[in-house]
Amino acid sequence: MYFFYRLALAFFTLWEKLYMKVYIKVCELQGMKLGKGVKIFERVYFGSEPFLIEIGDQTQIAGGTRFVNHGGTTMTLRRIPGFEDVRIFGRIKVGKNCTIGSNCVIQQDVEIGDNCILGSSSVLTHSMPDNSVFSGNPARFVCSVEQYAESLLDQNTIYPRELEKDKTALNQWLKENLPHEYKKTKVYKSKRTTSED
Repeated sequence: MYFFYRLALAFFTLWEKLYMKVYIKVCELQGMKLGKGVKIFERVYFGSEPFLIEIGDQTQIAGGTRFVNHGGTTMTLRRIPGFEDVRIFGRIKVGKNCTIGSNCVIQQDVEIGDNCILGSSSVLTHSMPDNSVFSGNPARFVCSVEQYAESLLDQNTIYPRELEKDKTALNQWLKENLPHEYKKTKVYKSKRTTSED
């Protein structure tokens, strides 16, 4: 049974990669601009106007991310007297060497600078300056890329780097050697106050 599941998973993964490859090529033929070394993972959606999207070199976009080049809410507004002519379209530009986390939504008229990180499940409604980290819904500035990198040095996983050439060996090493340590639970204090009688 295990073999059947592995075979089904391999087939599905291959199909998904092939679909994305064709979808990206169609978007490029429609005018989407992709830089060199861009990595786009599964289920990324470039909207109905991919020709309004530009993505810089060495950028990676995680699965489930959606680019929204137009305002679909205008369909409702156009049925209200006085707003029949409302239309919203806008460009999206992603700089070089950026990482966009999984399941993000990037809305029209947004530019992401170079060396930026957008946290998973963020909704980006405003532009990001170079070397910045944004996260949340709506996405807001968290810190600079340098500050983020410094904070990760404390959590850096040390392992023989030559294992990166062999994914199976790296996975085995992590499985056997990574300690069972977890982040502490955060305790949030209520901001609600009670009035005294």
